[in-house]
Amino acid sequence: MPPIDHDRELRRREAPVRTLTSEELFRGAQEIAIAHAGSYYRLKITRQGKLILNK
Repeated sequence: MPPIDHDRELRRREAPVRTLTSEELFRGAQEIAIAHAGSYYRLKITRQGKLILNK
């Protein structure tokens, strides 16, 4: 019987990361605000289609 890869087994048991598409997140807007730990961050879609996060 092969040895158990404990790290792999632990990763397998973890819940999958919640994933949203940018379309779901932005809903047609080019910029959204994210409130986190008492601060606000701006997430923008650039003209080149990349994402930029600013505090």
